[in-house]
Amino acid sequence: MQKFVGTGVALITPFKEDLSVDFDALVKLVNFNIENGINYLVINGTTAESATISKEEKLQIIALIIKTNAARVPLVLGIGGNNTLEVIKDIQATDLSNIDGILSVVPYYSKPTQEGFYQHFKAIAEASEIPIILYNVPGRTAKNMNAITTIRLANDFTNIVGIKEAGNNMQQYLELLKNKPKDFLIISGDDDLALGITLAGGSGVISVIGQAYPKEFSTLINCGLEGKNKEGYAIHFSMMAVIDAIFEENNPAGIKTVLQELGIGINQVRLPLVKASKDLHQKIANFVNTF
Repeated sequence: MQKFVGTGVALITPFKEDLSVDFDALVKLVNFNIENGINYLVINGTTAESATISKEEKLQIIALIIKTNAARVPLVLGIGGNNTLEVIKDIQATDLSNIDGILSVVPYYSKPTQEGFYQHFKAIAEASEIPIILYNVPGRTAKNMNAITTIRLANDFTNIVGIKEAGNNMQQYLELLKNKPKDFLIISGDDDLALGITLAGGSGVISVIGQAYPKEFSTLINCGLEGKNKEGYAIHFSMMAVIDAIFEENNPAGIKTVLQELGIGINQVRLPLVKASKDLHQKIANFVNTF
């Protein structure tokens, strides 16, 4: 699964002032990322505000990104939820012919047991004909999928090829790296830990900040893959302030503000999210203008 090694980005969904999807800004964002070294793109993930995007909009977004990408980089599609049967229906009803993998988030709100997590992803794995990347993000789902459950799934299903781990828990990352099957991918979902995890043997990142600074963040991750820790950390230190800032209030309001300052769309989000505060916007603008 070398196609998922390196820097992936969890694309936002740009909106216009009237809250309709800004397809022109999306095309600009996709081209900007591909032309500056991103290895693969994630469509309709949680950073894309998938919870507030209609099914029709999701299909339009998928079609546009496939067309814009023109087979230049692999594409990963977010399909997940806390209703296992509905997730399976979505997989089976979606044309995946131009999609290289599925990113499926751990069930949220329901707080399953570890056996519940296993059975959920077992059912999804048995329904999918393309590779699956698990997505563990306990800060949003309210329940952590333990490393032992992830490794059990990795050993039992060949089409579960990796995990985007986003618990900001270094010990859990290290357990995964120590015990994973040889070819199973440990992908950082934490921008602030991405370099360290890659240096420790991880396969890279699915990043938020990377879509605003694709050249710099791709270089950082390549340094990690090549064991160039000093070079990698020099980039990491230069970006620490903006990585912290974009998650200070909510995601993706922060990253959308960075992109607006870079001339890619505006920082409009859909309720219940709200735009970055005036103070945060100013902090981000100061970084962008001096980076």
